[in-house]
Amino acid sequence: MSVRESDLDKKKMARERWEREYGRAQKRDADFTTISGMEMPPLADPGDLAGFDPESGVGYPGQFPYTRGIHSTMYRSRLWTMRQFAGFGTPEDTNRRFKYLLSHGQTGLSTAFDMPTLMGYDSDSAMARGEVGREGVSVSSLEDMEILFDGIDLDRVTTSMTVNCSASIIFAMYLVMAEKKGVSWDKLRGTLQNDMLKEFIAQREWISPPGPSVKIVIDVIEFCARRVRGWHPVSISGYHIREAGSTAVQELAFTLADGIGYVEESIKRGLDVDDFAPRLSFFFNVHNDFLEEVAKFRAARRMWAKIMRDRFGAKDPKSLTLKTHAQTAGASLTAQQPINNVARVTIQALAAVLGGTQSLHTNSMDETLALPTEEAVTVALRTQQIIAEESGVVNTIDPFGGSYLMESLTSRIEKEAFDYIDKIDRMGGIIAAIEEGYPQKEIADAAYKYQRELDTGIKTIVGVNKYVHEDEEVPIPLLKIEDEVEEGQRQKLADLKRRRDNKAVKARLEDILLAARRGDNLMPFIVDAVRDYATLGEISDIFREAYGVYRDPGYF
Repeated sequence: MSVRESDLDKKKMARERWEREYGRAQKRDADFTTISGMEMPPLADPGDLAGFDPESGVGYPGQFPYTRGIHSTMYRSRLWTMRQFAGFGTPEDTNRRFKYLLSHGQTGLSTAFDMPTLMGYDSDSAMARGEVGREGVSVSSLEDMEILFDGIDLDRVTTSMTVNCSASIIFAMYLVMAEKKGVSWDKLRGTLQNDMLKEFIAQREWISPPGPSVKIVIDVIEFCARRVRGWHPVSISGYHIREAGSTAVQELAFTLADGIGYVEESIKRGLDVDDFAPRLSFFFNVHNDFLEEVAKFRAARRMWAKIMRDRFGAKDPKSLTLKTHAQTAGASLTAQQPINNVARVTIQALAAVLGGTQSLHTNSMDETLALPTEEAVTVALRTQQIIAEESGVVNTIDPFGGSYLMESLTSRIEKEAFDYIDKIDRMGGIIAAIEEGYPQKEIADAAYKYQRELDTGIKTIVGVNKYVHEDEEVPIPLLKIEDEVEEGQRQKLADLKRRRDNKAVKARLEDILLAARRGDNLMPFIVDAVRDYATLGEISDIFREAYGVYRDPGYF
């Protein structure tokens, strides 16, 4: 018997001896699955990596397949960008919050817009009543955008804007606002969410049907590839898919399927894959199951590298790298015992960092009850800073690399996600799958299953279905948006409409309508309209006229 055979035999005997001891021991009456329902082994060892090639499957940071990170030095050269999602009330209110966060060490701005803005309605619309400034900042015009970023050096910060069906209009406002500040477009850095496919899958904030909605997304991708090359024109978002109740595998699979859809449509437009793919970015949720979340990020990088190289023939290494923002899971936060949310957010943020994110937002403890207070948002930001400056986890790259469990879990998630993508391909692609309701139904089934597990006590939410306090009172202060915000925004908009050149605005809106009917790229026309102070609602109404209004088919 060779030395190697002898070593293998000893390992096998040791494993069998442990299994006998484990089999005899009494176990806790507990559910040993991930939050997504994936069975976890009691112990991982080399047997879980049978046939696994560390060189091709794990490799090194900054090298294909990027499992261990997209940069060779990762956080030893530069920490992730620390963003706090901010936006409420008037542009003046949010401008003050931006400056507060920047003064406390935030390194990038992340803008939340209110529901009327997200749905393409001005603050004076009947559809906006009762919602202006409630869930984010109210932006109806270029004038609002100018106030929002007053006194902020756009060439020294990166800006993320979470907006989708009206994203092209908000982006045009940002570009013109920068132009008026004397900042050239080539100096702008940031990200536009602009992901309409996930809207039809999960979030349901839309104006027009999937076809024209995706067409406008591609307009922005093409425009940025040619004129704003430092900008990420779309942030392909799994965050809202997970918030809707998906599993980690579904979040990963449907997000990458959306990415495939955008790449395919951009290539059909005539763009070379390496002209736009390096500026695609992603946005993932970070839920409570620590190990599953770390593995999800590692699997995502490996899958995207393979997809871009093998499916689309990308040559530029930057086209193969999955660049991602991450946000802790809003759906995991509880109104009951809200201070517990600090612990949840810390676990989630640590998973995102160990997963190798490039940017991170940490939710505030009070977000299930109201928009965050300054105190709550400061605690959330300090959570990131403590991880970065005190925990020591940034001192080495991918500390989980080579772990029997982590590598096997990463591979399992990758395989199951690719199985979903293969099925979507057989259905004719992600738009066809959405129109058939396939991802929507899969998410609904997963959400129902998880809720049943909570209702029956199989899964635990501390303070909700276990360790509950009777007659609990909310122990933290809450932010309240006053009714005067809406009236103030309506008056400002009325004043703007009196002062602007309404004849010029009408002509610009007609130009957008004609361009839409011709099938032209709309971005140059939207920029011109915004420059003359056409409003977000007026331009969105052109989309409604040209493309129609989408109605939810109500999949169950």
